[in-house]
Amino acid sequence: MHNLLDFIYLEFEISLILYRQNSIIVVVISMIKIERIYDNLNRKDGDQNSAFRILVDRLWPRGLSKNEVNIDLWIKDIAPSTLLRKWFNHDEKKWDEFKLRYFKELEKCNESVNIILNKTEEGSVILLYGAKNEKFNNAVALKEYLDNIKK
Repeated sequence: MHNLLDFIYLEFEISLILYRQNSIIVVVISMIKIERIYDNLNRKDGDQNSAFRILVDRLWPRGLSKNEVNIDLWIKDIAPSTLLRKWFNHDEKKWDEFKLRYFKELEKCNESVNIILNKTEEGSVILLYGAKNEKFNNAVALKEYLDNIKK
């Protein structure tokens, strides 16, 4: 039987960051979540409202105005290059090769990667994407890349 903490860890891959501040140990819970930008556009409910929301696509999501969405930051240059995005085309068979190529591109995006990692030290972050495919998209790959850096 799982307790609540086990469930939260399994569901959200929480990272605990411990540091000492004025002789007090402070625990910060950092979480990176992925969400399709078309789902719950203005997200005003509870805990999700406190998460820092980052759009990680190179192109603005089709059919949405900037007034319709609740985002805190749009980092275009962390998205896959246009050439890689078009080659991949959300083809499940190309997923592993896509991730390898994308991770190489991300190695050149230190500033943008560090922006996201720094935000995770402050609290929860939601990576927003526009693709219809929920399993094979750049936000999923980016989260994997960021999780590997944090380890």
